[in-house]
Amino acid sequence: MAEEQVCGGTLYVVATPIGNLEDISLRALRVLRQVALIAAEDTRHSRKLLAHYGIGTPLTSCYAHNEADKSAALLDRLHQGAAIALISDAGTPAISDPGALLVQHCISAGIPVVPVPGPCAAIAALCAAGLPTGSFCFDGFLPAKSSARRRQLASYVGLQRTLVLYEAPHRLCVCLRDIVEQLGELQPVAVARELTKRHEELFRGSAVEALRHFSTQPVRGEIVLLLAPVAITTPRLELAEAVRQLLQQGLALRQIARQLAADYDCSGSAIYALAQQLRDAQVNDESESR
Repeated sequence: MAEEQVCGGTLYVVATPIGNLEDISLRALRVLRQVALIAAEDTRHSRKLLAHYGIGTPLTSCYAHNEADKSAALLDRLHQGAAIALISDAGTPAISDPGALLVQHCISAGIPVVPVPGPCAAIAALCAAGLPTGSFCFDGFLPAKSSARRRQLASYVGLQRTLVLYEAPHRLCVCLRDIVEQLGELQPVAVARELTKRHEELFRGSAVEALRHFSTQPVRGEIVLLLAPVAITTPRLELAEAVRQLLQQGLALRQIARQLAADYDCSGSAIYALAQQLRDAQVNDESESR
């Protein structure tokens, strides 16, 4: 079979290694050599990869803060018949990385977009975590603010699929602390750190065990955080029903949290987050029924 050639006027979305430089496909290397231009999240970072494989294709930057402006220039090149490869610093572009906007612009302009699949930290972590893989949900980065993060964690209760998340290393422990508070100490988790790199680590255990493990020293590197399907326990169902009743009586969220914390041996902030979630769901249901 003859070697496939890149097509002019086409955007190639090329996955690159997340750490180990050997984790790149022969097709990805060929495309990177044959295109007229490579749009990279960080040209300095990408030059190391290209130099390793002796690829001299010109580079231009396309990152979060210039993607909107840069897309117009890249579209012009594509309309003129140039083939362009889009890469991020590591893994698959547009997956919690720049690139989604450029892809959308290309689709709107009728420009072919071709994926060149390869490494993705979320999938790499999922396949080795030992958690259920039949149904899973990738939810990107959790909110940086603790209150918003706790609300989002509370919304996962009853979701019958494994959750795959990205997290910044300096927020991992506070995130695990919120998981313990919102989902319980025994919530099964996996934490993948520095996948494919020299200091790769894959921790599997309960949320409280993970918190103890990662609290012993500063956390470094790229983090993938996975949560097993979050069960709805009988006490949790009873608590949710109690919160609904107090909401119907018109009590404020803080009053509900204070009133139920002792009865259900649960922190006030956890009950507050649950009450806020149930109240918001009720408001949404009422607006949709109008």
